[in-house]
Parts: sequence; structure tokens; C-alpha cells
Amino acid sequence: MVVLSKPGLDQIPLIKNHKPTHFSGIPTIDLSKPDSGELLVEACEEFGFFKVINHGIPMEFMDKLEAEAVKFFSLPQPEKEKAGPANPFGYGNKRIGLNGDMGWIEYLLLQTNAKSVSQTSWAISRENPEIFRSAATDYISAVKKLATEVLEMLAEGLKIQPRNIFSELLKDEESDSVFRINHYPPCPDIQSFRCNLTGFGEHTDPQIISVLRSNNTSGFQISLKDGSWVSVPSDQSSFFVIVGDSMQVLTNGRFKSVRHRVLANSKKSRVSMIYFGAPGLREKIAPLPSLMEEGEESLYREFKWCEYKVSSYKSKLADNRLRLFEK
Repeated sequence: MVVLSKPGLDQIPLIKNHKPTHFSGIPTIDLSKPDSGELLVEACEEFGFFKVINHGIPMEFMDKLEAEAVKFFSLPQPEKEKAGPANPFGYGNKRIGLNGDMGWIEYLLLQTNAKSVSQTSWAISRENPEIFRSAATDYISAVKKLATEVLEMLAEGLKIQPRNIFSELLKDEESDSVFRINHYPPCPDIQSFRCNLTGFGEHTDPQIISVLRSNNTSGFQISLKDGSWVSVPSDQSSFFVIVGDSMQVLTNGRFKSVRHRVLANSKKSRVSMIYFGAPGLREKIAPLPSLMEEGEESLYREFKWCEYKVSSYKSKLADNRLRLFEK
């Protein structure tokens, strides 16, 4: 079993009385179908979350990067820490953010531009950084393309122009998108205490859209409209898409950023890879007039992405970050 460095187990919060029931109602959308745009809109309105199939990303890209991640996370702790501390990029463990949030997790956080990935690869894979660099570059490029295609399908489904009104925010050379690889090692079995150990605490993503892929280990959960938590069945060949806070603002609340969390697993490691699609730091975020009906008022004040990002870093994971930006 991988042993994470301090702080200790007793500082990681427990989730009590949780019954791990899988939820069969997650929308699964075939991106090759002609009605996918409308279905994507419905999923964003109802759940803020959905699974996509026929996404076009080769399984080879997923397997190659996951293998490199597993290789890194299997290193002795002192070796892994040479790629950190995460400030915010690099290797980190247990500490999530700057405000005391803790989880049974270790991770790598990368900027998505090729130059940064290349530089970081030397710290992650000292023996042969080119293998990690190649795997990460191929994967990030493919998943970014998927994210922009989904955003353009959403624009079509919403019947707004231009088609790239959302996707251009990610395609911008100044995009502040980031990429994260999370590793949740097997944790002590505390089921006898009717509790689960927190892997990653409940939160919403501040960006526009997140694209998640994980191995076949359970633990990921989302919160439904009624506040109940449901477990999302794992599927290593598909991608899960998460609506972020910025998309909620752009759609004036029509799409909801979904609260989600990860519970640690007592028997198997979980590896997840997440692309967080964000605009440039100086990009302004506000409800799109083309999505607002006549007489409809904006629910949010306009802000720059850098302003919201700074605010997010100052908050706790479970905070409602958008509350500060509501009118």
C-alpha cells in the first residue's frame, strides 16, 4: 500500500452513514448522433454532468498516460516530493488548496501548454522525461479537442451564434486551462465505523468545463438537485463532463455547476485525469445576452476570470464561490 506523507489520517474528514448506491440515471450521450446537441443541453440543465461515448479519443492515449502516472505514484515518497511542493503546480498530497482542506489523495497539477508540460516532465520522470511528456501532450491535446467540440455542440443545442462562442475561450492562446492527475491509494478500512474517508471533498469546479476520465475504481459521486449524493459507476473507456461555475454564469444559471466529491476506496487505487477548461486570465465572464429572454435580469455581475480564480483560491472547497458574484 502507498503510504502518503504527513499530515496524518486523523486530520482527513470522514463522511458518515453513507450507503454507496450506484445511480443509473446519468445521461450517456453518443457524440456521433445528430441529436447530441439537444441531449447535451438537457443534461447540463438537469444534472450539470454527463457521460460521453464515441468521443474519438484512442484508448491508447488514456492507457499510456495512466501507466506513466501509476509509475510515478509508485515511487518512494522522497522521490515523488522532488516534483513538488505544488505551488500550485507540481506534486502534492493530502493538502487540497491553501485553506485547510484535506483528503486521502496525492496528485500532479500541470499547466496545459506544451512548454510547461515539457519542463514539468523532467521533475516527474527523471530517467526518461520524454515518455511522460509525450503521453501527457497527446492526452491533453485530445481531451482539449473533445472539450471544445462538446462546447460547440452545446452552442448548437442552445441555438446561439457563433458556434464557437464557448469554445473560443478554451482555444485562446492565453487560456488558463490546467490538467490534474489524482491518485487515491487504498485507505484503511473504516467501514466498521459506518464512515467513508474523504478522498476529495465536495466542491464545484470554478472553470467553464471539466473533462474527467478514471480507471475502473468507484468513489466518484455527484449531488442531485434534491441534495442527495449518488455514486457514478466507473467507466474507463468513456469521459465524464462537468459543468463549472463559469458556465453557470455564462448561461445565467440555466446550466448548474454540479457539486461532486470522491470517497476513498479501502481495496483499490483510483487514478483520475481531469482537464479543466478555463478562459484567459483577463477574459470577462458574464451572462450571454443571446441566452437571456426579453426582460430577464442578469443574476451575476461581470467579472474577469483572474478575479474569480483568486477568490476561489481564498475559499474552502465546499464554499459557494459564486455567492460573492451574485447581483
